[in-house]
Amino acid sequence: MVKLTNRTTIYLFTILALIMWAGLVIFTRYVPPQDFIDFVGFFLLLGIALVSTFAPVAYVIGLRFISSRLYRATMRHALRQSVLLTLCIVLNLILLALRSWNIITAIIIFAAAIIIEVVSLARK
Repeated sequence: MVKLTNRTTIYLFTILALIMWAGLVIFTRYVPPQDFIDFVGFFLLLGIALVSTFAPVAYVIGLRFISSRLYRATMRHALRQSVLLTLCIVLNLILLALRSWNIITAIIIFAAAIIIEVVSLARK
């Protein structure tokens, strides 16, 4: 198994983010949203682009600004946090596309993400 350093992982996520954002721009330019698979492809590209964008940002913020002996910034924590934030955003956008979004569901989705993060941090 290949062991990647945090710096290498940040570079890989940055390159993946650029590729995914470019793919999302090309996808939205050339594919009209007419079928269910088009929406699935859009939200899949958006999800990967958001995760690969938020992971390095969360790692750098955790490394620079959160200095505690209880919380040590690792790429695994940053990836988990970016996946949770991406799920919140994508689920709200899916509900908005289905015309089922309201502020109560948004609050419930964000509260569930906060509870998952607190439970995963308390597990340590």
